[in-house]
Amino acid sequence: MTENPLPACPECAGAYAYEMGSLLICPECGHEWPLAGAGQEEAPAERVVKDAVGNVLADGDTVTVTKGLKVKGSPTGIKAGTKVRNIRLVEGVDGHDIDCRIEGFGPMQLKSGVVRKV
Repeated sequence: MTENPLPACPECAGAYAYEMGSLLICPECGHEWPLAGAGQEEAPAERVVKDAVGNVLADGDTVTVTKGLKVKGSPTGIKAGTKVRNIRLVEGVDGHDIDCRIEGFGPMQLKSGVVRKV
């Protein structure tokens, strides 16, 4: 019989923890915890988002659009120089890492490479 190489449950100290995807699960008490946090404490890497000219962006910043953007379903699109206030940085799809609300268009996501910090 082999010894369980996984750590004991932090809730009940049960020795029968098992892996399921990226989680460890204790069958005795039902507690789940991340596999990455098992044994060692790792600080998550801080993600740095930069604008088109290299300035670091943060939540709540105001940016301007640097080039005209086509918007699906809109005949005009977003013009260069449009000011966008109060942005939020997100893990977006296809490089769209800014979540914002643009006057006249509503909520949308932008790529950080097409904006410049004001």
